[in-house]
Amino acid sequence: MMEKENLSLAALVGAGFIAAQSILGALGGGKLLKPPGAVSDEDFISRCISCGKCVLACPYGSILTATVADGRAAGTPYIDPRRKACRLCVDFPCIEVCPTGALSSVDKPSDVRMGTAVIDERICAAYSKGHRCEVCYRVCPLINEAISVEFRDRPGDDIHMIFAPIVNEEKCVGCGICVERCVVSLPETAVTIVPR
Repeated sequence: MMEKENLSLAALVGAGFIAAQSILGALGGGKLLKPPGAVSDEDFISRCISCGKCVLACPYGSILTATVADGRAAGTPYIDPRRKACRLCVDFPCIEVCPTGALSSVDKPSDVRMGTAVIDERICAAYSKGHRCEVCYRVCPLINEAISVEFRDRPGDDIHMIFAPIVNEEKCVGCGICVERCVVSLPETAVTIVPR
């Protein structure tokens, strides 16, 4: 009788673990920012063998490994730009070492298509407070292409202008340097990257 109860308990614990993984996967189910050269989502998941070679090859330590909380993407490489953005290495060592083509070749940094920066005007220092903050603009490796500054009138102020950062969705590669360097120190930054 005791053996049967232990088997039932083990089955229950196993089912609970699977359910917990499923719940964690759903909670962390947002798209992860994949390294440069990543192929489409479905193709990436099927090609990536979670070997970790790209993680080791990244000279900046920007590439991390997804956890069980990330659902189907568990074990695959991703970048958390708030922690450490992609530096768009000229020789792309992460792509060079990928054995399966999950990260495919790109010729130059402007060819990368990781994602697109989005600026939240409600918390951006330039928009919300009228401060002359050009950090995202100045650190952008594609300055005046991916992010430019537009001068706008400041409501109720005839003297000062707003130096508004503007993202060009066609040119932004989604490296996340603007996110990493954003001066807004709330739990969230004024800039986020929407993965492609």
